Amino acid sequence: MPCMETFLMDITHPMVYHWVEMRTKMRIMGFRGTVIKPLNEEAAAELGAELLGEATVFLVGGGCLVLEYWRHQTHQRHKEEEQCAAWDAMRDEVGRLALALEALQAQVQAAPPRGALEELQAQMQEVRAQLCAPHPPPAPQAASTSQEVSSSEGKEPAEA
Repeated sequence: MPCMETFLMDITHPMVYHWVEMRTKMRIMGFRGTVIKPLNEEAAAELGAELLGEATVFLVGGGCLVLEYWRHQTHQRHKEEEQCAAWDAMRDEVGRLALALEALQAQVQAAPPRGALEELQAQMQEVRAQLCAPHPPPAPQAASTSQEVSSSEGKEPAEA
């Protein structure tokens, strides 16, 4: 175990970082096999502080990205659940309307044919006409009206 701890400390040490960084830069520029000078204590402390600051910024930024991604996924999941609920409600409504349509079609098919309805309407109009027609006056009134008519006929020539 002590060997692992020293290895981790060496990796995190600013000198190791400096050595890896300088070696990579030298290889990119085409210098192979160049000896890299170690940093003094002050430069190593400054490089370590810079690495720690960058790591902190990276971790905070990465954490924000992860949290934002998680929030977005949660929002999407809720949105999809709402859409599924809306679809289910619409399917239920369409099913209910289909049943209502079938019931209405059955009522239309069970209704009497159109000709029978027209015949019934004609009969209703005849009954209404009979109910609204003036009734013939009773017999005694008819006699008095005929006397009045004959008396009025007699007066007319006298006045002329």
